[in-house]
Order: sequence, then C-alpha cells, then structure tokens
Amino acid sequence: MTQCQVSDHQPDNHSDELLLLENQLCFPLYSAANAVVRAYRPLLEQLDLTYVQYLVMMVLWQSNGISVKTLGEKLYLDSGTLTPLLKRLESKGLVERRRSESDERVRELYLTEKGTELRSKALSVPNEMLCKFKLEVDELIALKQLCEKVLSTLGQ
Repeated sequence: MTQCQVSDHQPDNHSDELLLLENQLCFPLYSAANAVVRAYRPLLEQLDLTYVQYLVMMVLWQSNGISVKTLGEKLYLDSGTLTPLLKRLESKGLVERRRSESDERVRELYLTEKGTELRSKALSVPNEMLCKFKLEVDELIALKQLCEKVLSTLGQ
C-alpha cells in the first residue's frame, strides 16, 4: 500500500493552510453536487419526483423487477434510506414491491402502468440538464469519468 504525501500535492505544507476551505477538494465537490440537485428540482417537480426518486425510477425503467437489495447497491443507498423512499413511490402509484417467487425473503420492485408511462415524460430531463451545464461534450465526459474514478477509488 502506497502512502500519499500531502507535501507532494501542495506547494506550501503549512499547517495553517491545511484546513482552509478554499484548499479543500471536498467542498467544491459537495457544492457542485448540491447545485446539480437544485438544477434538477424544477424539472423533476413537473414529474412529482425528488432527485433520489428520479434515480430509482431510472433504474427501474432499465431493470424492471430488480431486487431492493440490488437497487440499493446500484444507488449506494442503505435500506434505512431506501424503504421510506420506496413506500413514497408506492403511495404515488408508480411502483409496487413484491416478494420474489423464487425466494420469499427477497423483495422485488416493479413499475406500475403509471410508473411506466412516466418514462415518456422524463425523456426531456437529460437534455434540459445538459443545456444547464454549459460545458462541451468532451468536458462532460471527462467530468463523469473523474466522478466515477473518485467513486471507485473511495469505494462507497
């Protein structure tokens, strides 16, 4: 295991500078993530979805019948977060939870007709968000790849 040397990455390794907000990588990542979620909000309000509900729906539009456990792994969400979220989507009539036919301990998620129909309304969201970023396609691809690298390195 290699050890990261902070002095290799900072010109001046003065202890006073180590905790300055403007020297932190975490803060712009955190702030950017919050800004992205805020930018999604008006688009998703038209679908009556929160950002995390939208993520769940995107997974279901791709993998209808996925287990709750697998959904949680895909979205990096624990069951304590996922359960109330799924109950809310159920109360909106978008999804239903069922016991697996092969293993009754496993809960699976299925889109309702209303949940399936919502997909066509959501098709405009990705393009509208791309316009809000005002970045070139290669910049967007590089940003996505860097975020994925951070996720894989830190291993949620």
